[in-house]
Amino acid sequence: MRHVPPPAEELALLDHELSRLDARRLQLLSRRAWLVSVLHAPAAPRPFPAPAASRPFPGPVPRPPAPTAPAHGTQNVLLVLGGLLLTVAAVAFTLFSWGEMGIAGRSAVLAAVTAGALVAPAPLLGRRLPSTAEAVAVLALVLTVLDAVALHAVAAPESDGLVFSAVASAVLAAVWTLYGLLLGPLRTPLPAAVVAGQLPLVFTAWAAGASATGFGWALLVTAAADVTVALWGRGTGVRVTACVGASLTLLLSLALGLGLSVSAAGVPGALGPAALLLAGAAVAVSGAWRAPKELAVLGGVVAGLAAVAAVGGVPGAALPWHWAVVAYLVCGAALSVVLRFRVPRPVVGGVLAASASVVAASVLWAAPVVAAALLAPVMWTADVWSGAPDGFRAALGHAVPWSGSASAPVVLVVAAVLSAALHLRWPRSLPEKGWRVAAAAGGAVLAWGAVPALLAVADAPYAVAVGVELLLVGAVLGFAVRRPAGAVAVTCLVCALVGAVSVSLLGLAAEPATYVVLGVLLVLLAGSAAGSRVPAVRSVLACAAVLCALGVAGATGASLGWSAPHTAPLVLVVTAVTVLLGARLRTPAVAVPVELAGAFAAVVAVCLAVTDAPFLALVLGLCGVLAAATALRPERRRVAGCPAAGLFVAAAWVRLAASGVTDPEAYTLPVSLAAFVVGYLRRRRDPAASSWVAYGPALSMTMVPSLVVAWADPHWLRPLLLGIAALVVTLAGARLRLRAPLVLGGSVLALDGLHELAPHVVQVFDALPRWAPPALAGLLLLAVGATYEQRLRDARRVRESFGRMR
Repeated sequence: MRHVPPPAEELALLDHELSRLDARRLQLLSRRAWLVSVLHAPAAPRPFPAPAASRPFPGPVPRPPAPTAPAHGTQNVLLVLGGLLLTVAAVAFTLFSWGEMGIAGRSAVLAAVTAGALVAPAPLLGRRLPSTAEAVAVLALVLTVLDAVALHAVAAPESDGLVFSAVASAVLAAVWTLYGLLLGPLRTPLPAAVVAGQLPLVFTAWAAGASATGFGWALLVTAAADVTVALWGRGTGVRVTACVGASLTLLLSLALGLGLSVSAAGVPGALGPAALLLAGAAVAVSGAWRAPKELAVLGGVVAGLAAVAAVGGVPGAALPWHWAVVAYLVCGAALSVVLRFRVPRPVVGGVLAASASVVAASVLWAAPVVAAALLAPVMWTADVWSGAPDGFRAALGHAVPWSGSASAPVVLVVAAVLSAALHLRWPRSLPEKGWRVAAAAGGAVLAWGAVPALLAVADAPYAVAVGVELLLVGAVLGFAVRRPAGAVAVTCLVCALVGAVSVSLLGLAAEPATYVVLGVLLVLLAGSAAGSRVPAVRSVLACAAVLCALGVAGATGASLGWSAPHTAPLVLVVTAVTVLLGARLRTPAVAVPVELAGAFAAVVAVCLAVTDAPFLALVLGLCGVLAAATALRPERRRVAGCPAAGLFVAAAWVRLAASGVTDPEAYTLPVSLAAFVVGYLRRRRDPAASSWVAYGPALSMTMVPSLVVAWADPHWLRPLLLGIAALVVTLAGARLRLRAPLVLGGSVLALDGLHELAPHVVQVFDALPRWAPPALAGLLLLAVGATYEQRLRDARRVRESFGRMR
């Protein structure tokens, strides 16, 4: 029979069991935290008390103390300072206290201390004191250097210091290497051995009185040894030290080789530096073969440049400098053969970067010749139609130095061919990333620049140079138009426009050449604009054609002997043509730039006529006619309507000023009448429009300037007519309930009346006694105060009535 406890007893048992479970859970969590701290602490953990499972209600378990990490930073600082002090003491003993002891004592002291310092790291490593062992090892290495100095001073004082330094550095490098291999955990001896290994060959070459080539080979052999250590050395410190040493010694060796190659007097003198540079390139490639990506790319660049300097320097030593550039360029282009070999991709990228840098440097060397051929014709703007020169160089000016520029076209052609080949046969093993397009664009620019450079170098006849440049512009334009939109098309378009500007300036030398050049360019640009399918290209070419037509118009006026103001109407013919073209062109992206170019031609016409007022009025009127014709098109109404009106007004004002008219009403009344008609039509179409918008500009255009002049007019006619006009406008505004005529007319009438009454008021005030004005002011205030309520109601009625006006 199962015993069932009473509910109170069962509840007490459940509470007791839950309390035990909570206590056990807390104990396990505390144990877990202690175990985690033990796993993450480097020091030995303290013992933790075993869990007391027998206690049903354990008390709070104490937390284990947090482990304290050993102060490695402080220990290292102390060890470094101790080793440094011992080293300073050893140096001071060797240099300053050496003479106070006999030869036996001095040798014994240094030998004992060095031996002790060399042996001490081994037991220290055995006792797990690596930092102390490292500090003592550094002291031992310094003591070995001091031993070498002492040995030279005692045992071989008469020997050559350079020879002894070479032998000592080699011995030290070997001893330190053996010492580092025997005591593997030490990190200092092996990198120190690498540093010492940089000196033996250099000291040997110095002691032997070697030439610059000998020093270069000594540095190169050292660099090769460093590369070997960097690739197969033991430990990161050794490899990094060897890599730094290899970089320094290799660059010094290549710098010596490059200097010797450039300064060589002939081919035999360039063979030795060439061999040094080729060996340096081989060392750089061998080091880059297994290096990380960034170092491999850098090694490829160094190897490629060294190879170019080596191979190109041999023929370059027998050639003038400007032809030596071609030799270096060919060698740089030949570096692309690296793509046919199984070479790591980073190395290939570095070699190609070296090739590109050589090509770029060669192009920069030839760029001044191209710039002179394209920009020098600017001088003809100051000497227009002075006569055709004999040759192309004479057309460019005698200040341009042409000596040593014969190879510039060859450089540009070779670079262009290389770019084209790279574009056509881009290696599939390398990512494209737009470089193929860049190669095509660069090739187009180089080929285009080679033509004017060739004309300048060959000193072609003037007519031939002009014809060839026109043909070049046509060819580049055709290439740009036929290609789809892209970087190459844009590049060709820019080259064509630059060439067009250059040949236009070149044509200013003679009158027939000007017409031929501008006419041919006009046909080429207009035809190319019509044949292009790209709106942006069409708009640019169309604008350029308009500018050529503008030049033809200006040249025509100059040929007819017309002055600048008389030539202005002829220039407006170009604007008229653009207005017609804008109406016929269906593409807004093309029509708008063409019309803007026509507007620019109109501005040029106005500038030409600005010195002659009658012709300026005529030009402004013609511009207004053209603007009004443009405004007839619905899409141009808002853009051209206001300028048309402004141009007509400006033309009328200039004409009046030229006729000697000084009354402002002659200028403002026609404008006010036109504006009044426009406002009346606006009010008929939109009765809700405000009178300020409809009639305000028309009324203020004439009344305000007339009022300003009337205040300074001593006669009576102008103020009388102005007052009558203002009274009529005020009455019309009140009758028609229009706010703008009422306010403007009333204001002008009041000011005009005040102007007429002002002298009499001044006379009256002068005649009155001084107490009269205050008395009159007081009476006025009393009257206003007595009728204040009535005046307030009258003001409200006036305001309400004024508010109902429009």
